[in-house]
Amino acid sequence: MILKSTYYSPFGKLLIEANEEFLLTVIFDDSKENDFKDKNSIIDNCSQQLDEYFKGKRVSFDLPLKLAGTDFQKEVWGIVSNIPKGKTVSYKNIAQELDNIGAIRAIGKANGDNKFHLIIPCHRVIGSDGSLTGYAGGLAIKERLLIFEEAIANHQLSFSFSK
Repeated sequence: MILKSTYYSPFGKLLIEANEEFLLTVIFDDSKENDFKDKNSIIDNCSQQLDEYFKGKRVSFDLPLKLAGTDFQKEVWGIVSNIPKGKTVSYKNIAQELDNIGAIRAIGKANGDNKFHLIIPCHRVIGSDGSLTGYAGGLAIKERLLIFEEAIANHQLSFSFSK
């Protein structure tokens, strides 16, 4: 059974979905539907970790995610999950990390298919020119998150992968 809960963040409403074993979804949700109030230990743990994140006390998440995607998407999400809070990388940086420079659009699509906003921090992925591009939660939320995380000073990349 899928349980749903609404979490009100400083940046917008998040929909949390979980079953008894895994977190299934954490996405920004601007729908006008009723609030969901289902609870279980996974939803409670997710809400607690989100509270800590928004209070500046948490830099990463430790939650049991049920990743539904291709092997490529999971590889991209793994790389994105390792971008530190307060840092950004470009789609091109991720393509270089994958040793596949032609995969930039596919990386963008993988980010767009991410069902764990904030948890897999795809808002930290920007254009190679420093521009804010694409975010399922909307560019306004992406910008606010990056400012919150102090990641964009003069729209310059502030993190790169080291091999």
